[in-house]
Amino acid sequence: MLPALSPRLQVVAKYILDHPSDFGLDPIRKTARKSGVSTYTLVRLAEHLGFSSYDSLREPFRLALVDTAAPTPQPGWLESLGEKGEIGKTQSEAVQNSLAIVTRSLEHQNPGQMARIVEMLLSARTVYITAVRASYGLAYYLHYVGRMALPSMQLIPRHMNSAIDELHNATSEDVLIAITFDPYSRETVEACAFARARGAKLILLSDSEVISSAFQPDEVMLVTVLSPHHFACYSGATAVIEALVSHLVQQGGPEAMARIKSYETLRSNTDAYSSAPKKH
Repeated sequence: MLPALSPRLQVVAKYILDHPSDFGLDPIRKTARKSGVSTYTLVRLAEHLGFSSYDSLREPFRLALVDTAAPTPQPGWLESLGEKGEIGKTQSEAVQNSLAIVTRSLEHQNPGQMARIVEMLLSARTVYITAVRASYGLAYYLHYVGRMALPSMQLIPRHMNSAIDELHNATSEDVLIAITFDPYSRETVEACAFARARGAKLILLSDSEVISSAFQPDEVMLVTVLSPHHFACYSGATAVIEALVSHLVQQGGPEAMARIKSYETLRSNTDAYSSAPKKH
């Protein structure tokens, strides 16, 4: 949809996709300020999309917030946290946020889409995984665990290279998994565009289905990263990665289990893990 809009309408449409909660809550002037456009542009987008008014466009987002915020029973230990001073209140907010975004992120994952993604990965010649900065930890974990079930996985960039260097020989036989969240990394966006230009398939793990008009991903694993603090919360993204790894191990069958066993034996034989001295 974005490429069909004018540049200014693209800006505000992407803002709405990336910040649906803020869009549902904020008045029009505040949304205009946050998205960097005029109130007139916001009204024009509503009209372009067939809504009778700006408020009509915003209403579904507001209702979704009401539904999301509906109270759910909390365990006793969590309720009691809020009664333990400021530190307890802060911890309670963080815990509730993590539980909520894990649930929300897992709800987004459609079994049919997950089946397509797993098939895409299993049939690929090479599965590249890329992310930078805080998201790199997620990519590293997916690669570290996933490669035992799927040895075609490669974490990029390696050493001091760029992701594009590593994708130089990518073809339509390959897949790139890119992990990025708002604000989106320039390096990751450029790697996605480069991979698509080489014909590689693209799977995006992100908080938005559209992070750039320069490319179109084959699949988007949509997650929520809202948090009570300044930085994104990756609990939901981690839960989705765990689900993906479960599928890869299950679909990999006996061969995947044999590789996992081989890694375990290797680590045992090389004393990779520390063991506490036995008490006599």
